[in-house]
Amino acid sequence: MVRAKRTLSAANIRFELPGPAERPARLAAVREVIYLVFNEGYSATSGDSWMRTDLCAEALRLGRMLASLTPHDTESLGLLALMELQASRLKARTGPDGEPVLLMDQDRTRWDHLLIRRGLATLERIDQLGGTAGPYAMQAAIAACHARATATEDTDWVRIAALYDGLAQISPSPVIELNRGVAIAQAFGPQAGLDIVLPLFEAAELRQYHLLPAVAGDLLCRTGEHGRARKHFLQAASLTSNTRERTTMQRRAAECAAKHAGESSE
Repeated sequence: MVRAKRTLSAANIRFELPGPAERPARLAAVREVIYLVFNEGYSATSGDSWMRTDLCAEALRLGRMLASLTPHDTESLGLLALMELQASRLKARTGPDGEPVLLMDQDRTRWDHLLIRRGLATLERIDQLGGTAGPYAMQAAIAACHARATATEDTDWVRIAALYDGLAQISPSPVIELNRGVAIAQAFGPQAGLDIVLPLFEAAELRQYHLLPAVAGDLLCRTGEHGRARKHFLQAASLTSNTRERTTMQRRAAECAAKHAGESSE
């Protein structure tokens, strides 16, 4: 930041508000950067901690500032709602020793209900403004499905799968397709999810993405293919630079190895 400020000062570059034609693209870039900061805090890509809550807090601060400056921009509001709903789970995402606790296993009484109310209120504001929901607003609607479920088994996975179908139409990407596969698996069974997830191993963008083999391993484990699942968990462990995630993937691989050995001895 210091170097950037010095460079701008030396080049005598002035900060100017973008004109109407430039504004949408500039806003989109700002939203993307804010969400990248939030995601790095929510699931740290490296280091010994699974999360960096300081980054989440800073992204929320910037998101609230952006929403206050653009109160009629539904995507800026969608980004804020999404971050608030996801941030509501932060305290429940790690166990006593800092180990990751996945969504399905979280103690929902530890979720921050003030943030949930704020996120849902922001979604209502988006509905009042009308217009077509963009990618951030759509993802916020998905997060709202989780927030409204007081217990894991109450989650409306059919609606989440439908929302992911819509998200894949307006913002197609291999990562969205992977998430859609998870939702489809929850709504219609692990094999339905695998039918979406396994072809993604051909996508060049996901070759180094550890969550792809992690998801495949989980779904294969649920179908009883523990030997294949173990290989995917080990691949996920080798791809992640986060110590906590690597330990979790190695543990899952060991569990699958034990199940596979038990099946082979029967």
